[in-house]
Order: sequence, then structure tokens, then C-alpha cells
Amino acid sequence: MPDETKPIKSFDRSIVEGPIGRAVWKLAWPTMLQNVIGGLQGIVDHVMVGHYVGYTGNAAIGVSWQIFLVVVVFIMSLFSGMGILVARFAGANEPDKVNRTVYQAFLTAVLMTVVILAPVGYFLAPPLLGLVNATAEVRAEALPYLRILFVFSFGMMMFFMLGGALRAAGDARTPLRYGIALTVLNLVLNVILIRGFGPIPGFGTTGAAMGTVIAGGVIALVAAYRLFFSHTWVVQFRRGMSWRPDWSIIRALFRFGIPTGLQGIAMNIGGVVLLAFVGSLAASGQAQAAYTVGYTQLFSLITWTSVGLMAAAAAVAGQNLGAGHPERAIQGVHVAARIGLGVAVSVGLIFLFFPRVLLGFFGMEDPLVMDIGTQLLAYLSVSGLFVTVALAYTGGLQGTGDTKSPLYISIVSQIVVPLGMCAVIQSVWGLRAWHIWLAIVLGHVTRSVLSMIRFRQGQWRQIKVEIGPAA
Repeated sequence: MPDETKPIKSFDRSIVEGPIGRAVWKLAWPTMLQNVIGGLQGIVDHVMVGHYVGYTGNAAIGVSWQIFLVVVVFIMSLFSGMGILVARFAGANEPDKVNRTVYQAFLTAVLMTVVILAPVGYFLAPPLLGLVNATAEVRAEALPYLRILFVFSFGMMMFFMLGGALRAAGDARTPLRYGIALTVLNLVLNVILIRGFGPIPGFGTTGAAMGTVIAGGVIALVAAYRLFFSHTWVVQFRRGMSWRPDWSIIRALFRFGIPTGLQGIAMNIGGVVLLAFVGSLAASGQAQAAYTVGYTQLFSLITWTSVGLMAAAAAVAGQNLGAGHPERAIQGVHVAARIGLGVAVSVGLIFLFFPRVLLGFFGMEDPLVMDIGTQLLAYLSVSGLFVTVALAYTGGLQGTGDTKSPLYISIVSQIVVPLGMCAVIQSVWGLRAWHIWLAIVLGHVTRSVLSMIRFRQGQWRQIKVEIGPAA
């Protein structure tokens, strides 16, 4: 590890002192670009699988990721708690606390991923696939894909952790560079493993999972080496750090992270149940394929940029609150919401005017799949306006330490509203695809309104972030 007597790269103070619009954009554009590139990676997976396997492969990938996110989101919540602490300590210019926080998050993530997630996920994969009403053909494609994600997810978890730590500390460009490398490597591997190349056979849907975990593992190892042995990052592990747990930090990680994890679990359970509603339609296979391509892939052009803005809003709000500038935190969240609206309008217009072109990239040749997908994209063009605003204000709440409010808001907006609507319509009139799409829109409208109201109340100003002294 680096010698603790050598200097640490200083934090970017323009986030808490310079023009607020420039500070938000400095953090937002690398994260937005990285998320778009990552989303394109998933799109390429679906395009290749759609052409070489068919729509059952598209449905299998969508179902698998929905289930995987439900299970893995609890570990991801640890990183959310880490981001809150890192941003607050970076804003207060306390590098030792930043490094200690990230180090303890790293140790905890290693234990949870290797000892808990891998074995539990492997054995629970079959019954979890049974919960989403997937057809036998989809389950056959999805089972090996899902098991590979569970067992070999360590690399992806490390990549997410390091990226989150650096962004919260004010460095969004380093995660972008590593994200681009990850995407390029994943694309190369998927081209080889999905269709086959030379003596390497084509693995189809399973090859997409293999490429994802191999690329994640390679990039995570390179990034971890830099974290341990480089002096060029704003976050680093230093000689003398103990392998023993620091319970004051771990308690703080889970104090802020568990509500975020429960929020993610609630949202993804809602997504799984919504997918089950889609699977209950008369043309379930075609509807699930359209839902997978339209909602989980094409809609990611809005959601992933919005998630990048959410991360920027969280870092700016957390750092400025740590520096004692709560009004700058408010201004930063407003700026992030305005940027998100601009992106959502642009992508929404493409959804409205070129839906069949977009769906055609995924090999969606079945006429019924094309019709359902076109209808879905029309609804999503409206939904994107609300989800991007909701995520900006969610970032503001979470970055300042209010992780409970987004949890309650998500339960109402992502479970009660859409699933309740689908359940009532199904029992009274009979469920159709457009009913589900409308439920998605109404859920996002509810989330946007409630998130704005809660953030404007300003109760996050009183939240304290503290850890014990170093051992």
C-alpha cells in the first residue's frame, strides 16, 4: 500500500466554492456519458441475442437482470451509505475519514458478495425465475445467465463501489475512463462469446453473461490495484490500515444505506411483479420481449442519464452540506433537474417519431412485438419527463443523508400506485398491455411530485454524519 507519509491528492474545492452550475455539470457529464455507454453495452447484448437467439433470449436477459437487481441491491445499498459519508467528509475536507470509509465499505462488500450472494443466488435462481411467469423457453435461456451473474458478480460490485467513491469525492472522470474500458472489453467478449469466433463456440444468451462478468472482473482488478498502490486518485488505501472492521463506520454505512437498499428492493420487487403482470397477458412472450427492449433497454437512454444526474446532485448536495453551504445544495439539485428535463425531451421525441427503427435494431421482426413495443415507447416518452425530475430530487435527498423519504416515496409510487392499478383492472375488466404502460407513467408522476415536495421541506439540513476516531 502507499506510504501514509506521502501527500494525498486534494479534493476539488470548486464543487463547494465555484459557480454551482459548473460544479453540477463537472460531475454530471462524465457520469451521464458513462451510464449511456453502459446502457449501449446492454443494448448491443440485446441486439446480438435478438438476432442469434430470438426474442426468447431478449426476454431471458430482461427477466434475469430484474431478478438479479432485486437480490444484489442490498449490497449496493452499502455503497449508497458510503457515498453519503464520502461526500460529506470531502466537503468538510477530511481526507482521512474519506479513505477509512471507502476501505471499510470495500471489506464489507467482499464478505457479502463472496460468502452470501454467490451461493445463495445460485441455489435460489430456479424458484426466482418461477415468480415472474416466464415461459419454459425463457426459463431455459435465463437460468444459466442468472447463475453466472450471481456467482461471478464480485468484479461488477467492486467496479460500482470504486466508481461511487470517486464520484462522491468529486472525481467523475476516472470512473468514466474505466467505464469506457469496461464497455469496450465487454463488447469484444460478447461478440466472441455470443456468436462464436474461430475455435470458440457460440454460447448465445449464456455468452452475454460470460462477457459481462469477465469484463467486470478484469477492470475491477486493475482499478483495485490503482486504489491500493497509486498516489494519483483522490481516494486511496494507505499502509497501516487494519483488516479488522471499524464498527463506527460500518454502522454509519448501514444507517444511511439500508433505507436505500430497501428502496431498491421495493422498486425491483415492483418491477418483478409488473413483469409478472406482463407475463399474464395473452401474448406474454411477445409482451415480455417488447417490455425488455423498450423499458429496460431503450428507456435506459433516459434513466441512465438521469441516474448520472442523481449521482451528481447527491455529490454536490452532500459536499456543500458538509462545507456548510445548504443553499448551494438546493441550487445544485435544481440545476440537475433542468438538465435532466432537456435530455428527456430529446429522447422522448425520438421514441415518438422513430419507434419502429429503434425496435428494429433489436431484431424485433414479429409484427405483434413491434406493435406492443411502439405503443410502450409512446407512453415512455411522457414518463421520462417525470422520472428524470424524480431522480434529481432523490439524489438531493440521499446525498444529504435523507434516505428514508425516498424509500417511502418509492413504496407508494412504484408499488402501491402501478401494481394496485394493474391488480384492480385485471380483476374487474381484464388487463391489457396499455393498462400496464399507463400504470408505469402514473407511478413516475407520483414519484416526481412527492420527491420535489419532500426536498423543498428542507428537513435534510439537520442530518448529522459522524464516525469514531481512527484506531
